[in-house]
Amino acid sequence: MEQHVVRQLTHPDILEALDAHAEEFDFLLVPGFKNSGPEHWQSFWERDVGGFNRISQRRWDQRDIELWIDAISRSLSDCNHPAILIGHSLGALASACVIAQKNPDVVGAMFVAPAEPLRFEAEDRIPMERLCVPTSLVASHNDNLLRFSRARHFADTWGSDFVDLGEAGHINSEAGFGRWPYGLTILVELCDRIKLEQESLVSAV
Repeated sequence: MEQHVVRQLTHPDILEALDAHAEEFDFLLVPGFKNSGPEHWQSFWERDVGGFNRISQRRWDQRDIELWIDAISRSLSDCNHPAILIGHSLGALASACVIAQKNPDVVGAMFVAPAEPLRFEAEDRIPMERLCVPTSLVASHNDNLLRFSRARHFADTWGSDFVDLGEAGHINSEAGFGRWPYGLTILVELCDRIKLEQESLVSAV
């Protein structure tokens, strides 16, 4: 498989900004149930872009959100910089849970196509309050794992920037989202927000 195709498809300004942010942040990929396959955008980013690491999880086929939360926490301990979580489906839900625990190693998150918590018996585990770090939530009108109105509700509750991708399915390889360079633009915009918030906190001291 040809390497670095994602970089070739991404605007040079976005790549330059992403590379600069990668010197200050660790990008931690949090796949959903059964992991992300080789044609999934998370896998392409990990292989092609550089600077992305995936959580280590042995039991991808178990519908237990606690396994994902524990895996994120373990992976955070191996990070060299403050981390930005990039979660898909169940991984997005677990990422929100970790942030709600106010883990100091996490400075932001990108939630892509969060799954319906009821599918994983996790409805009582999901935070229903504004999260303490900048986040973005990317949703689709025809995602068969979560109603669009429910995704918007999560974004409003968590204080996430809301990105409407239109008719985009579950925003995975089956829906045609392989390399997904536009996702990197969303990530860079999130990183910019995190930097601005950090700078405003410093200037306020």
